[in-house]
Amino acid sequence: MQDVHAYLEGLAPLSMRLGLERMALALEALGHPERCAPILHVAGTNGKGSTCAMAAASLRLAGHRTGLYTSPHLLRFNERIQVDGAPITDDELARAALRVRAACPWHDAGPAERRLTYFEFATLLALVHFEQAGATALVLEVGLGGRLDATNAVSPAVTAVARIGLDHTQLLGETIERIALEKAGIFKPGVPAVVHAHQPDGALDALRAGARRAGAPFTVAPAAWPAGVALRGPHQQGNAGLAAGALRALRGAGVRIGEPEIAAGIATAAWPGRLEELDGVLLDGAHNPDGAEALVAALDALHPGRAVELVFGVLGDKDHRGMVAALATRVRRFHLVAPASPRARPPGEVAALLAAMGARSDEHRGVAEALACARRLAADGALVAVAGSLYLVGEARGLLDRG
Repeated sequence: MQDVHAYLEGLAPLSMRLGLERMALALEALGHPERCAPILHVAGTNGKGSTCAMAAASLRLAGHRTGLYTSPHLLRFNERIQVDGAPITDDELARAALRVRAACPWHDAGPAERRLTYFEFATLLALVHFEQAGATALVLEVGLGGRLDATNAVSPAVTAVARIGLDHTQLLGETIERIALEKAGIFKPGVPAVVHAHQPDGALDALRAGARRAGAPFTVAPAAWPAGVALRGPHQQGNAGLAAGALRALRGAGVRIGEPEIAAGIATAAWPGRLEELDGVLLDGAHNPDGAEALVAALDALHPGRAVELVFGVLGDKDHRGMVAALATRVRRFHLVAPASPRARPPGEVAALLAAMGARSDEHRGVAEALACARRLAADGALVAVAGSLYLVGEARGLLDRG
């Protein structure tokens, strides 16, 4: 077949057609690869990727061949699909794509509305690869929302919901309660549901109500983790508590994992682009107001009193006003750039908002230029950081990795 990455791009990564009908049809045609292993299914607005990373690390240490599916990627699509920490290779990706296309001829030949979306196809690639790799435990991160997300076509052993926040409001609803109910759409009858202890007002009640309607046993995870957490920032304590709670629920569902493996996984998990320091630059995927507030708290904890030169860019569908309001309390100067996405918000719009707030900023033509300027101004000992979009963090990480 043609280059698998070109094929995936041809599926229009930014297009969305929510619903589970196409996934159900495809999984049936493929012989249900998702049934190869018990699944931990994780939704939420902030922290679900970190929770997944900690859970997957713990399951590996317990001796499970562990499949991890997350999104989006930072540099290459392959990062989304990992077995025991190793991203899928291009050859494996191509083989999985051929299997999906052979089993689902209506995807290539049928009318547009019947074709699998980019995210649906990606999810199927992951499930096929996990089955082919002999995975014995799976951790799946919801892409968007929960109820109608492609990952919700599976039958998990345990579901978990990380912290809820206002994001993707045009698709999920304008209130915390409405968004929480969309996330609670992953709850299943008789399947344990574990939720993050720290939730905004209204979210916990909505999640509990969603679990009651679904007939799912409901548990609030420990508010913090009493031992070492490898991922940085105070907010990771709650994510670690959620990972531990979800893993204990998996144990109750018959998955072999002990407390030592849970502790060791939380103490060693890695999750690139989340408060990661690379070549003297702090990279963080904060891309909504809650994430921005968590970044400010982390800066105060990790670099108290240190000035910050922030390379910042945001997508057009994000609450840039809320993000900037949180970050401006801690950032000395914003270095504005457009993330590498058609959905990028023009830096000039952010600059005008910052000027009205009395905050300092400059605009740049690209990430390399913004980083260079931030580093020059940080010569007095300030910290250079990058945040606002995972697309931006991925681009910056690629530049820093090359030295």
